Amino acid sequence: MDLRAVILLEHSKKQCESIVRYIGKDQKRFDALADLFFNDEYRVIQRAAWPLSYSVIAHPELIRKHLNKIIRNLKKPGIHNAVKRNTIRLLQSVEIPESLHGEIMDICFQYIADPKEMVAVKAFSLTVLANLANQYPEIIPELKLIIEDQLPHETAAFKSRAKKILKQFDNGK
Repeated sequence: MDLRAVILLEHSKKQCESIVRYIGKDQKRFDALADLFFNDEYRVIQRAAWPLSYSVIAHPELIRKHLNKIIRNLKKPGIHNAVKRNTIRLLQSVEIPESLHGEIMDICFQYIADPKEMVAVKAFSLTVLANLANQYPEIIPELKLIIEDQLPHETAAFKSRAKKILKQFDNGK
């Protein structure tokens, strides 16, 4: 399969699912998709992000060797919202190496605090931070403060996720 051609052919849920099925557990196929995600033209990168995230959610081990690069990619100026959204989405479901915890926490806190950031990126960032709070309970007060600050200005989706996370913290889990 010519992944690049398939990605450019159509941008739909059906196409995304087809690519994810094609990738399966195959590291070489995933690496080819990751190569498009990191190195191709704007439109291809944007469209590769969706199947990349769902491939990782299905098979988290596939992203392991790419995690450093995926975090560096989030720091690039002007990256498309689809790249941020799908990267943070996949980070919700993987075991993040300890060496990357600080960088990921910084990125996620920045996304949540940014009033211009898209709600999905913020919501996924909340989950990533809540997951990391299990290992770093000292971030909970800062996370609570940012959530409480953002709640009055956010969408129902953000509020729902934020309230679940606050309840989780209040229950000591």
